[in-house]
Amino acid sequence: MLRPISRALRQFTPSSCQNHHVRRRSSVNSHHALHHHNNNNTTTHVSHSHPNIPTSYSSYQSILSNSKLINNQCRYVTTAAVDQLTYGRTTAIADTIDAYSAIELALDSVVKIFTVSSSPNYFLPWQNKSQRESMGSGFVISGKRIVTNAHVVADYTFVLVRKHGSPTKYRAEVKAVGHECDLAILVVENDEFWEGMKFLELGDIPFMQEAVAVVGYPQGGDNISVTKGVVSRVEPTQYVHGATQLLAIQIDAAINPGNSGGPAIMGDKVAGVAFQNLSGAENIGYIIPVPVIKHFVDGVEASGNYSGFCSLGLSCQPTENVQLREYFGMRPDMTGVLVSKINPLSNAYSILKKDDIVLAFDGVPIANDGTVPFRNRERITFDHLVSMKKPNETALLKVLRDGEVLELTVTLRPLKPLVPIHQFDKSPSYFVFAGLVFIPLCQPYLHEYGEDWYNTSPRKLCERALRELPQKPGQELVILSQVLMDDINVGYERLAELQVKKVNGVEINNLKHMCQLVQDCKVEKLRLDLDDERVIVLNYEKARTATSHILKRHRIPSAISADLLTPDNNS
Repeated sequence: MLRPISRALRQFTPSSCQNHHVRRRSSVNSHHALHHHNNNNTTTHVSHSHPNIPTSYSSYQSILSNSKLINNQCRYVTTAAVDQLTYGRTTAIADTIDAYSAIELALDSVVKIFTVSSSPNYFLPWQNKSQRESMGSGFVISGKRIVTNAHVVADYTFVLVRKHGSPTKYRAEVKAVGHECDLAILVVENDEFWEGMKFLELGDIPFMQEAVAVVGYPQGGDNISVTKGVVSRVEPTQYVHGATQLLAIQIDAAINPGNSGGPAIMGDKVAGVAFQNLSGAENIGYIIPVPVIKHFVDGVEASGNYSGFCSLGLSCQPTENVQLREYFGMRPDMTGVLVSKINPLSNAYSILKKDDIVLAFDGVPIANDGTVPFRNRERITFDHLVSMKKPNETALLKVLRDGEVLELTVTLRPLKPLVPIHQFDKSPSYFVFAGLVFIPLCQPYLHEYGEDWYNTSPRKLCERALRELPQKPGQELVILSQVLMDDINVGYERLAELQVKKVNGVEINNLKHMCQLVQDCKVEKLRLDLDDERVIVLNYEKARTATSHILKRHRIPSAISADLLTPDNNS
């Protein structure tokens, strides 16, 4: 299973894709369990004065000369064997030089990150779980900024950084976090920290079989470490932390817990950021490529905060079946994908129609399997072209509709799902009334049901979380998560885990709307209509009185979460 490599997070399970370029939590059948151990065969811990590493080009030439001399002395070895031995020695020395170069670059650029975090308890949304400590890596870029993974600092309460060779830890502030792309930017205000620090430059996407060196602070030791490997695959991959589908680079190097946020160096530039591995497999790691890093960094520079990755808001079906293509009037020279569902909040909802065939995106033809050309005879899904667009940019779509080819312009922007996939770095919303605890449905709430949450959480809520689309801005699915027992609510305890649809006949839009409807009640009886045609009726004044002592009994500081409080909500 793909997992972030610095922190132990919940297991993710399969679901349908609501937006074509955004995929949900990973399938149990398609991935393996988290792999924690270090691979001592591929990871080399290197100190600044390692005796076995050449310290100059002349040393390198000297070793090569010795290598040739040794080979010349092997009089009884065949020429082929000599060539193979020479090649092996030269390659090994070159690898050593590359590793040394990566370390030299990293010594004044890569930092160790110490995070104290505390995650919310979604079953008891007014309190947090116990704090925990974790470690990761990061590196310095221009502008006195430190790049690391979002999962390294998720739900942080305190962050420290330490540079190589220093015993001092410095307080860091999180400037921006992009959980979808698993990237974050930290800043350190202390000028002393920046003395002697050098920033790394971002390079390009490496080609297949090009060598990279991943530098960081993996578990198993306190010193800096380098792991060497080659690029084996470049394609859109599931980012486990943010449950999104973005471009990623697969390498055959060991990436272990603690490596998260460390740079993958190729030559003298950064080729990516280490962020997850595939356990159950032999040395398969993943790094975030430079285009995704630049998209994140440029968005932060432009707006001062994370701007997100764009979506067309489409769910598309491949048209690889000949009969399907004939039915929709596709000529033999046409290729494309079939539009099956459109997000009502996307700009495409008013421009595209169900059963349209999208033939090309910004002039790039889309194949029947949904892929587009990429570099040297490689292909990737056209979602990559969509995700690399900046918010509010336009795209030209070539569309086949009812036998007619159209060119349509669509504005792209990030889209939020009806049920949030993650809720990092924020406290959950909740509303307690008469012992009834109401919350907006989110996937982290379902994750509280355990590693196998897809099968153990309430089935109807799980299906809605994974498949339903929002119909209007600000919409939430409000649920009655639990009943804190009291005389006022006896008999309603079995109605927990149901969606709340109406308050006194008014359809609710979100939890804040429901809170206002309850507090503005002017009649004696308060009626709540729930899913499965269930009904709750309360005496409003008695319920208000009961709420205060229920809060006191359960040590709940407020009946309303801070984000729902308005000048009129003082209870």
